[in-house]
Amino acid sequence: MSTDKNYKYIDREKSWLAFNARVLQEAADNAVPLLERLRFLGIFSNNLDEFFRVRFAAIRRLSLTGETGEKILGGISAQQLVKDITEIVIKLQADSMKILVDIEKELEKENIIIINETQISSDQENFIKDFFIQKVSPELVTIILNDLAEFPLLKDTSGYLAIKLVMKSEVKPKMLGLVKPKHEIRYAIIEMPKNINRVVVLPSKEGKQYLILLDDVIRYNLSSIFNIFDYERISAHMIKITRDAQLDIDSDLSKSMLEKIATSVKDRRIGEPVRFVYDKTIDKDTLKFFLTKMGIDASDSIIPGGRYHNRRDYMNFPNLDRNDLLYQPKIPIPIDGLSLDGSILNKIAKKDYLIYAPYQSFSYIIKFLREAALDPKVTSIKITLYRLAKNSQIISSLINAVKNGKKVTVQIELQARFDEASNIFYAEQMQQEGIELIFGIKGLKVHSKICVVDRIEDGKLKRYGVISTGNFNESTARIYTDVTLFTSHQQILKDVSKVFDFFDVNYRIHRYKHLIVSPHYTRSKFYKLIDREILNAKTGRPAYIKLKMNSLSDFAMIDKLYDASNDGVKIQLQIRGICSLIPGVKNMSENIEAISIVDNFLEHSRVFIFCNNNEPEVFISSADFMTRNLDGRVEVTCPIYDEDIKKQLIETFDVGWKGNVKARFHSEKLDNKYRIRKENERIFRAQNETYNYYRNKLEVVVENL
Repeated sequence: MSTDKNYKYIDREKSWLAFNARVLQEAADNAVPLLERLRFLGIFSNNLDEFFRVRFAAIRRLSLTGETGEKILGGISAQQLVKDITEIVIKLQADSMKILVDIEKELEKENIIIINETQISSDQENFIKDFFIQKVSPELVTIILNDLAEFPLLKDTSGYLAIKLVMKSEVKPKMLGLVKPKHEIRYAIIEMPKNINRVVVLPSKEGKQYLILLDDVIRYNLSSIFNIFDYERISAHMIKITRDAQLDIDSDLSKSMLEKIATSVKDRRIGEPVRFVYDKTIDKDTLKFFLTKMGIDASDSIIPGGRYHNRRDYMNFPNLDRNDLLYQPKIPIPIDGLSLDGSILNKIAKKDYLIYAPYQSFSYIIKFLREAALDPKVTSIKITLYRLAKNSQIISSLINAVKNGKKVTVQIELQARFDEASNIFYAEQMQQEGIELIFGIKGLKVHSKICVVDRIEDGKLKRYGVISTGNFNESTARIYTDVTLFTSHQQILKDVSKVFDFFDVNYRIHRYKHLIVSPHYTRSKFYKLIDREILNAKTGRPAYIKLKMNSLSDFAMIDKLYDASNDGVKIQLQIRGICSLIPGVKNMSENIEAISIVDNFLEHSRVFIFCNNNEPEVFISSADFMTRNLDGRVEVTCPIYDEDIKKQLIETFDVGWKGNVKARFHSEKLDNKYRIRKENERIFRAQNETYNYYRNKLEVVVENL
């Protein structure tokens, strides 16, 4: 393979699409429980929606400026990339439809039958009509389009049925068979209700469970919806639009950041269309009518699809009491020495602890905050918040703290993509309760996950803290793998306090003795760590680098890893999503291997391990090796000093690396080839084995008591 500059990197958008193809592989995998396969199909669809709203929208903006953008895109023009993405997505969509057909056949074997409006039996008719009248009809928004002066604005989070009504002719032929009667065509649109589950469970019959999609409930009742029209034929086809979701922040200095973000979120609904997906069986004149009225042309991604869109709704496919068709839940394993009954602060005062969610419970973090809220010795709590759960226990704990007289300071990121409205809601709630809010730094998102508690002990200040790779979000903690450090290391927590000082007075750049903080120090520090491994390799000492993260796309950081590889440093990369680095290329990256694990849980932790002449240095971080994380956000990387925790992180990295069931290789071909088990090698599924690692570790402790 050529090492010309144009071939040194994989385009990040194409690499991301390859990640979503790995999600689709899970939907296609017969070894995955059947209802989980449907949910992976939903995740695939949801991912694709977000991709078009953000990444594709950005590329499209660049392409419309006339600039090629090759420098920032790694050698490909924006115009060509738009075309390439559209081709890839059309194929992925076609694959997803084939997978869905296969899943539906397998569901039928399990006596779970999804019917459409043409398959409704007389027994089901009354139920469906009553369901429509009672639940659906009151929620429907139906608009007749022909006579409107302005076409209605379609939302990018909704699905719509495009309706064509062929009216009965009022023109009589002058001579029989010589003049065809003229038919008036009326068009309408029906918005799919959002607060009704997309999958409607029908009464079971003879041991079989029947379901129907809400789309088909509506199709079955079209005559009821349009009964005032004298039509000859009626048809309904699903369409969906995706809009540019980039926020354009108002520069008006008289407005608060809260007001600016709230306004930008509202303006998102009128963003430019970037993708139009339609049922490929739609009449050509109907398709043309909608494309013309909506101002969609060839510069947008126009994608033919199947009968149903918004398959993200399959993420909430009903369980149907069929636990045999689901992954069996893993009960979180207790942490040795840390109890949800006793004082967590007293335990942390003596040693550091690590939580690896969801293998271990996020409840320890909630317990930490609730204890701090009640402890008379605690004077203040400071925390960064990026994404929060619905009905967040984190927020309720912080409100509880302020009601108990603690000073609570929250840095909440209002620009957390697609969580802006939720964060605005929580910000307003916290303001009303007297919590001091910091809304970030101009030009920098705050993506760090840190918390520090000040406590007065024997008349002196002592700090306790939490540093995590993931959000303080109890909902995602059940499905995202993240590591969280509990510590009372006073020097580390002094650095954490400095980060909060930076939020407050951000023209002053602090120096940190222990933490590595973006945007000022992360890139340079990791360059130094890599250079040390290079020097060790050159002088014949042990040298390796093990990195686990979500994405690797920064070209300069990739070049640094290429340099290390060329100097003999062995590099293992576990990159769940985007990987722009091309591994295994002679004279460029022959000492680099890179895998991705996609399984039941979403791999989300960032762990960095450097050999350091067999005295490993280990870090956990909120940052990926992406330009935005290194240079454009506030991120925190924390060293691990506790030897037992360091050992855990190294060993769990190695467990992941040995995976031979759900591990795929990154390559320039973007073909997602699975790691193949060697002859006589036992099945080693990384996430299951990580769970077993902690379970066995606890059992050993119990045996030794």
